[in-house]
Amino acid sequence: MTTSQTAPTRPEAPMVGDEREQLTGFLDFLRATVVMKATGLSDEQARTPLVASELTNIASLLAHLTYVEQYWFGVVLDHQPDSWQDRLEGDPDAEFRSGLELPVARLIADYEAQCQVNRDIVAGLDLDAQGTTGRGKPVNVRWVVVHMIEETGRHAGHLDLLREHVDGRTGE
Repeated sequence: MTTSQTAPTRPEAPMVGDEREQLTGFLDFLRATVVMKATGLSDEQARTPLVASELTNIASLLAHLTYVEQYWFGVVLDHQPDSWQDRLEGDPDAEFRSGLELPVARLIADYEAQCQVNRDIVAGLDLDAQGTTGRGKPVNVRWVVVHMIEETGRHAGHLDLLREHVDGRTGE
């Protein structure tokens, strides 16, 4: 049975605003969508593999999104050390696998906490400010925010499909 989700509590991106407000507004809308898609599931439901890849499940996608948030905003823009570097060198899917080890409530809390840290990082930077990727390439804040809109939106779509397969819940 397919049902519609209850009224979402997601912030709408402003239809009128400056570039920063609109970019961060869309990113926050997608971040809230990710949380909405993962909320209310048991650990078993969140870890259920529903496609050929065992790591394409709700818990693993939450862990991955937490990592990419930390990497792009914390490591690239805020010059923090990459605490995942060694694990990823040994296993390129390490952040996905970490989702199989933690309760879904913890994964959601970690994701929300990382997103808040990143909001604060972006708030203190001009959109033209630059960071450096792990491969030594310069990138500005604007590109990182746009990239995270794309990354989060793509995985929110995955989460939407996975959630429908887990318990039939649909909705934006």
